[in-house]
Amino acid sequence: MDGQARFNGSKHHNSGDSDCELAWIAQAKNGSQSAFYQLYEKHHKPIYALCWRMLADKDSAEDVCQEVFVVLWQKINNFRGESKFSTWLHSVATNVVLGHLRKHKNWLQRVFSIEEQAANVAEPSVGLTDDSTLTILDQHIARLPERARLVFVLFAVEGYRHEEIAKMLKMAVGSSKSQYHRARNLLKESLTANDFVSITEEFNHE
Repeated sequence: MDGQARFNGSKHHNSGDSDCELAWIAQAKNGSQSAFYQLYEKHHKPIYALCWRMLADKDSAEDVCQEVFVVLWQKINNFRGESKFSTWLHSVATNVVLGHLRKHKNWLQRVFSIEEQAANVAEPSVGLTDDSTLTILDQHIARLPERARLVFVLFAVEGYRHEEIAKMLKMAVGSSKSQYHRARNLLKESLTANDFVSITEEFNHE
């Protein structure tokens, strides 16, 4: 994975799901709304964070986050326990976010435009992380051009490989890699300009 350290990555974990969570999943599969609510309470903040990072828009992130949990309710029986639940849920959420983007008439122009776009950056209504450093980083990620931002979030935050990202975004693997490095360079410039030197050190590990 290009040797890049992950920022709160969620796709690859070693530990398994807790017994309580497994019980909630089983009960939710049987239609228990209270068990599903427990899953919502545990996972809605990281899922909102994913939506906000990818969309860089507070209102859209809130709407899509809710849509993710509607889809989860509909598809929870598809979870077979072959991976960690949070890994599977983040995959579901990523597909919902990309589906939301594709619904817009200007999907190709928005994602593949060479013009840099000014993101609608708003302070998240839900804390993205307890780590203030990552909160600062999220603000700068949201200001990236959309194509570079999507690749960066999927690779550096969610832990997808460039081959996977290329399929998701319908681009060449080389384009995914170049957009990732573009995002890293822009983040380094932005963070350095704002005197967040310690954070830029995270980007120096190839």
